[in-house]
Amino acid sequence: MITGLSGAGRSHAANILEDLGWFVIDNLPPSLIPKVAELAAGPTGAVERVVLVVGTGPYHDEVLPALASLRQQATRLRIVFLEAATDVLVRRYESTRRRHPLGGAESLADAIDQERRLLESVKAEADVVVDTSELNVHQLRSRVVDLFGDEVPDSGMQTTVVSFGFKHGLPLDTDLVIDCRFLPNPHWEEHLRPLTGLDADVRDYVLGQDVTGPFLDRLTELLELLVPAYVVEGKSYLTIAFGCTGGRHRSVAIAERVAAVLRDQGVRPTVTHRDIDR
Repeated sequence: MITGLSGAGRSHAANILEDLGWFVIDNLPPSLIPKVAELAAGPTGAVERVVLVVGTGPYHDEVLPALASLRQQATRLRIVFLEAATDVLVRRYESTRRRHPLGGAESLADAIDQERRLLESVKAEADVVVDTSELNVHQLRSRVVDLFGDEVPDSGMQTTVVSFGFKHGLPLDTDLVIDCRFLPNPHWEEHLRPLTGLDADVRDYVLGQDVTGPFLDRLTELLELLVPAYVVEGKSYLTIAFGCTGGRHRSVAIAERVAAVLRDQGVRPTVTHRDIDR
């Protein structure tokens, strides 16, 4: 199920999943969700993967009861909630000239904030929250493919490792954030400045610091504890984000190293470097 703020990319995400072979039903009134789920799960149902895209408009009071009913019917349910900053949504609506579903508010920004408040309880039910404020359509596709591209029954927890730059904003769709700015910054080394954490010289510089080894040792111990615990708890998605100042050097090198650590622990993480090209 895909839900979230109007203008945050619900239909784009649905189109991506349809390209991946999912059966998509867009703009479905919540009151019809139980019936659709019943048909899909019935003995004659030939569709294995169904995406329900649910908006708000006049239906916001019906979403939570529909979710409760769906959880009882579906053998495996994931809820994705898409959101974005108010100023970003305002710009998107102004560019498309479309009317907001809650257009009765005094202004577009008021309508967006009202919808945000109405959907707080729905957001709390989500398995994964994706902030699309800084994502273009290609980056959104990459994120959706990371989440669902290799979807198979009982595939376990999907783990994503992200690097980012604090000066470009904190990623909101993450579970653990590790600040790497305690490490010496390769940016101040002239020969390393134009490179990234994917280059061997930067990687060796970051990993060769005296503090890096003990940091990674302790982080490895923490992940050895947390990852299995999350799996036992039934968590479907885990996103671990590593940040430095610009998101090009330290966070990239550490994210790649931690991804290798996770692979050694039997996890197959997806690695994303959000700000490496900025």
